Amino acid sequence: MPSTQPDLFLMGNLKPEQTGLPFMVWFSQSGGFGDDLRVRISHSPKAIPSDMVSVAIRPNVRVVDGELSASHLELLTKWVELNSAALGQYWDGEIEYTGDIIEVLRPLKT
Repeated sequence: MPSTQPDLFLMGNLKPEQTGLPFMVWFSQSGGFGDDLRVRISHSPKAIPSDMVSVAIRPNVRVVDGELSASHLELLTKWVELNSAALGQYWDGEIEYTGDIIEVLRPLKT
C-alpha cells in the first residue's frame, strides 16, 4: 500500500540561514499525494519523521501533525506569505527543479 506522505529523501530542505526562521523547513512537490500543499518543520537538520511537524499551507497555514509554538507558527506564516506563489508552483510542478525554487524563495527579514 503506498504511503500518504512523501519519502523524506525526496524532500528539499532549507536551513535557517536561507529562510530567516529558527528551524529547518522541508518541502516537496505533490508527487500525487492526496494532501494539499504542506511543509514540514524540524529543529534538527536530520530527517527524523518523529521530530517533524507537518504544516498545511493552503488555504491557510495550520499545523496538521505535531506541535509548533504560536510564535514559530506566526513566523512560518509570515515566511509562507512571502513565498506562497513559489511554494505553490513547486508543489504543482510548475517549478520543476529544487535548485530553481531555492533561487526564488526569499528569507524572512527579522
